[in-house]
Amino acid sequence: MNYLLDTHTFLWFIHGDNELSSHGRKIIENPDTSKFLSIVSFWEIAIKISIGKLHMDFPFALLEQLALENGFEILPITIQHNNQIIDLPAHHKDPFDRIIIAQAICDNLTIIGKDPELKKYEVEVCW
Repeated sequence: MNYLLDTHTFLWFIHGDNELSSHGRKIIENPDTSKFLSIVSFWEIAIKISIGKLHMDFPFALLEQLALENGFEILPITIQHNNQIIDLPAHHKDPFDRIIIAQAICDNLTIIGKDPELKKYEVEVCW
């Protein structure tokens, strides 16, 4: 199975935060699991750092290296993903989550995420 991490899930994983479910951590740590991280997660993290809503114990510039070292593939945003956003119901207003949902739908990925809003869409979500 192929998984796409929500931004918070990725942050909790790399920080070793107990907020990440044991099931989610087990999936992420499985070397046989295909794991994806949306490029939009980097954008979301950068914005949150710049407006003071997020602090990290290491430089932002290390995030890509940490993702790659932990077996994540960085998922770009495509025109197909943007087209999918147009068809998404307006259950969730967060633009970052909406692109992650669109990517999961288009690329047949299961989202690992805690946000209950994710389950309102026609996408597989696990936590």
